[in-house]
Amino acid sequence: MRNMARRGMRCAVGLILGSAAAVVELAFTLLAGLALLPVVAWPNGRRAILRPLYAGARRLAEWERARLRIWLSVRLPPVHEDARALRYVACRSPLGLLGAVVILAVAVGFAYSTLWMYAWLLTDVRHPGSIVASSLAGMFLLFLAAQGVYGVAKLEGKLARRLLVPRHEEDLERRIAELSASRAAVVDAVHDERRRIERDLHDGVQQRLVALGMLLGRARRSEDPDRADRLLRQAHEESRRALDDLREVAWRIYPTTLDEAGLRAALETVAERASVPVRVRYDLAEEPERAVATVAYFVVCEAVTNAVKHAGASRILVGVGAEEGMVYVCVEDDGRGGANASGSGLFGLARRVNALDGCLKVVSPVGGPTRVTAELPCA
Repeated sequence: MRNMARRGMRCAVGLILGSAAAVVELAFTLLAGLALLPVVAWPNGRRAILRPLYAGARRLAEWERARLRIWLSVRLPPVHEDARALRYVACRSPLGLLGAVVILAVAVGFAYSTLWMYAWLLTDVRHPGSIVASSLAGMFLLFLAAQGVYGVAKLEGKLARRLLVPRHEEDLERRIAELSASRAAVVDAVHDERRRIERDLHDGVQQRLVALGMLLGRARRSEDPDRADRLLRQAHEESRRALDDLREVAWRIYPTTLDEAGLRAALETVAERASVPVRVRYDLAEEPERAVATVAYFVVCEAVTNAVKHAGASRILVGVGAEEGMVYVCVEDDGRGGANASGSGLFGLARRVNALDGCLKVVSPVGGPTRVTAELPCA
């Protein structure tokens, strides 16, 4: 009984908020019609008018989606199409006004059903039977209005699902398009990674090995034992540097720590290897899937490298957490900002994240700070 009363109160509050929103949506619909009427036969003008209308409709639809989730327990996916949002806003205002009528009926029914409690305070009661009849009629109206609250709440959910959620065929077509784009992005990311590995080997390890061979050749041809010993020491030092460069290239390709000790240990290794202080806040209760952990690692590694090399950061904060089936990775630095999200490094990260149906966001105003956030589905 208590749960039913609580659910009824939540539905009533949701309908009250929906009634207030219906007034705004009705005004928005009327203004949209008046704005489109002069340019209905002019394609360029129609497109210019539809852009702000679509933006306003999307905001209203997202607000409605939040209201339905919080108060009416109706969960909907994010709105992907502007035209659907505009249609929903135009069609929902009558239902919102119906909700206002039902809430008004609840208030009237409650007032009449409790009339026997306060009628004697307002007037002289000469006909007690009429007070009893009014109270019984008020209880009946309250019962019908309460059923109307649940009915309108269900209609709200059905209308939102009908107009905001794409049909199965449309959803499949959109999903196929997204998967095709993701597959192409993965192929491009693999090619870029191969080119980067080739460049690192050519510019780093290969140059070290060439220098090592030259030093050994000079030491072999030298007739002075002291000079030959000095050249051998230089060759030994060059071989150590070549090993360091090779180890660095292997680490950038894929860190073995990620498989051996998990994502947390790999991120702490990134923090230790950085030349500026990096603080890691790790809030995952369990180890994510290998694909998610790999992408999360490379997001942190690339973002930290960019902050050190290009932003002049003196402090970096890395946060990893999970919420509602998503893994969130955030890297924030106090550098100069102005990062280009379409640059090769961040663009490559975006393709890695998109390949897992995730989302990468870069906020980097001039003057800083820079925040790189990745949202990765963990299931």
